[in-house]
Amino acid sequence: MMKFKKLLKAAGLLLLGLFMFMFLNNSNLFVESQEEEPLLLAHRGMGQTFPMEGIIGDTCTAERIHEPEHPYLENTIPSMEAAFEAGADIVELDIHPTTDGKFAVFHDWTLNCRTDGTGVTREYTMEELKQLDIGYGYTADNGKTYPFRGKGVGFMPSLDEVLNHFPEKEFLLHIKSDDTKEGKVLAGYLKEQPEDRLQRISVYGGDQPVQTLREHLPDLRVMSKQILKSCLLNYAAAGWTGTVPSECQDTQIHLPEKFAPWMWGWPGKFVERMNRVDTRVILVAGDGSWSEGFDHREDLERLPEEYNGVVWTNRIDIIAPLLKDE
Repeated sequence: MMKFKKLLKAAGLLLLGLFMFMFLNNSNLFVESQEEEPLLLAHRGMGQTFPMEGIIGDTCTAERIHEPEHPYLENTIPSMEAAFEAGADIVELDIHPTTDGKFAVFHDWTLNCRTDGTGVTREYTMEELKQLDIGYGYTADNGKTYPFRGKGVGFMPSLDEVLNHFPEKEFLLHIKSDDTKEGKVLAGYLKEQPEDRLQRISVYGGDQPVQTLREHLPDLRVMSKQILKSCLLNYAAAGWTGTVPSECQDTQIHLPEKFAPWMWGWPGKFVERMNRVDTRVILVAGDGSWSEGFDHREDLERLPEEYNGVVWTNRIDIIAPLLKDE
């Protein structure tokens, strides 16, 4: 009986010691003081926003925008200029290959929603896409008025135009397909870029093209659902030890706010660990389903004080001044 009690006591002390180790090893009390503000990522530059309720994959969001508060259309050079001027550190943009070997910067798979064109975006040449009015379909009052109609002709840029216009700025490119071939084509395009410019580019998208990019450009920061899932599951299993799994290294993580508190060491120690293995943490609002951002003053109240990674926003014009004033 005495021996059993001793074993029980030893087991209790072992469990207590393990608990204390897990607590102390993942506590933000011992994170070095970080005074840097979070970096800001402007989703699609500065664009028109819309209510997220009821959104599904093929919802035409241009037909349900809020009353416009500024003149910019997403994924255009003027909208990116405005985003950087407002305080963005990174601009996210969407790309599609064209039939003449270019990459068009445009969100939708098809042209019908936003433009006066029809059909699949990637089935046109860049020159043909330049003829379209990309502001044609925007309305805030169920089609009574179209405030941007006629104002977007020629405004769809190529990726070449964007990178040449902003040679010193940082971009996150979004591949809109899960086509391995597209990853190979983009890898070939990026290999032609100067090394210093390539260091300011990261890419996310479908599992297949992103994996292809990783094979051709192993130093490029990339993210896909497969990479994210593998990273977070392995970190959930081993992160309490302070170990960062290989799946989480040399990449970037688009971390949904809903799951962030479950990460060992969240927020300060988690970001510190990822920085140590050259991985960037981008915090998105909600559960990550529809590119929700921290877009209003009240959203920032949910942002932990210790967090100094990247913040995803659809309203850089609102969020940048608020963060800078704090």
